[in-house]
Amino acid sequence: MAQLAVSQLLIQNINIIDGNKTDNMTRKIMAQCRAKSLRWLVVVVVALFSVTASMAQEKFTRGIKQISFIPKGQWITGVSVSYSQSSQDNYQFLVFENLNGDTYTFKVSPMLMYAFADNLAAGGRFAYSRQRTQLDKAQVVLDSETSYDVDHLYSISHNYYATAAFRNYLSLGNSTRFGLFNEVQLQIGGGQSKLESGSGIDFTGTFEKNFSFNFGLAPGMVVFLNNYSAIEVNVGVLGFSYKHTKSTTDRIYIANRTLKSANFKINLFSITFGATFYL
Repeated sequence: MAQLAVSQLLIQNINIIDGNKTDNMTRKIMAQCRAKSLRWLVVVVVALFSVTASMAQEKFTRGIKQISFIPKGQWITGVSVSYSQSSQDNYQFLVFENLNGDTYTFKVSPMLMYAFADNLAAGGRFAYSRQRTQLDKAQVVLDSETSYDVDHLYSISHNYYATAAFRNYLSLGNSTRFGLFNEVQLQIGGGQSKLESGSGIDFTGTFEKNFSFNFGLAPGMVVFLNNYSAIEVNVGVLGFSYKHTKSTTDRIYIANRTLKSANFKINLFSITFGATFYL
């Protein structure tokens, strides 16, 4: 019995020693695997950095050659003038009958810009507009039993605007005759208007003063007729506008109105044509 117990004790010690050896071998194998994984990770990271650095050194290009459409040092100047007038004598249109009066509109806008770099120009323009309407008499007929008479209506207004502009020109291919431009505009303006109607004890009048601020983007196209003159057309597509108006009626009643707007669309009323000179 004593010999059997000794034998069992020896067997247990041998098993413990074998288990310790197995654990040590497992730890060594796992350590070797971790070391190999770490080496592979370092290799992959270095390879990625090498590829990124090589791609960064290679400059991407579309193969587009930009020519000097508007050379540095050129002065760009021009002026647009518009005038319209109409008069009516017993004129009839839709619900308006026996219309007698006249109206006119006048606007002038000079421009001056300087190309401080190739295809880049900055400058400004000034605009002044004046409108007058005088209606001696008119009749608004809605039906055979409903009509309104209007007489002695007089309206006059004048507005002025100062605009700072920045342009970036782009030629169409290799052409030096046709090109596009993108114009950023910052405009500040103001004006006055007067409206009178009636006569005698029915006379009434309103006086208004306004202030406006506009910021917008107006792309356009330019066509050179020769080396020094060109025709331009541009249209507003993006803009923010603010306008405040203060009105006084019969020198007693005071009112204020404010208009704010922002849009991203083609504004057909902002299309402008003009002749410019490149000196």
